[in-house]
Amino acid sequence: MLTGADAELLVVGATGAQLDPAMLRPADPLDVVRRILNNVRAWAAARPERSDVALWAVELSLLLPSHPARLRYERAQLLVRRGDFSGGASELEAYAEVVEAVDEEAAERVRGRLWRPGRC
Repeated sequence: MLTGADAELLVVGATGAQLDPAMLRPADPLDVVRRILNNVRAWAAARPERSDVALWAVELSLLLPSHPARLRYERAQLLVRRGDFSGGASELEAYAEVVEAVDEEAAERVRGRLWRPGRC
């Protein structure tokens, strides 16, 4: 167990900033899961040969109650990279549908990628 002073020394040493009492509140479990999955995705992104791990982390992230729409785009890219062109196209269309709700032109640009080879 760390004392408050120990925690403060660690924070100051790592960030140069003072310990904020809010930092000591327990994290929401979903936030912890999101952060772990983001770390896994970042790890896998640096290792193209581990697209299986990246896809696994994206798919788990998509199961969470809320997630950024951009994950669908990332999933589409991973599916195409792994040779599942039909699955990638379906996922890109699903992403375009989400984007269309806020920006029709952007959705059309995304859909345009469906018809250009190598442009997912």
